[in-house]
Amino acid sequence: MIGALIHLIIWLLIVGVLLALVYYVLDAIPIPQPFNRIIRIVIVAVFVLVVVMLLLQLTGGGSLNFPRLTQ
Repeated sequence: MIGALIHLIIWLLIVGVLLALVYYVLDAIPIPQPFNRIIRIVIVAVFVLVVVMLLLQLTGGGSLNFPRLTQ
C-alpha cells in the first residue's frame, strides 16, 4: 500500500506541474478574455477528472486506462 501511495504522490506532482505549465502558456499567449477564461475552466475540469480517476484506483474503482497504482 505504501508503494501505491508513493506512485499516487508522484502522479499528483506530474499533474500539478502540467497544470502549472498550461497556466503559464495561457498567460504567455494573448487570448481574448472570455475565451481565456473558458479555456482555463475546461482545463481545470479535465485535470480534476484525471485526479479523481487516479484516486478512485486506490479503492478499486475507475475503469479507464490510466497508469495502475495498485496491482
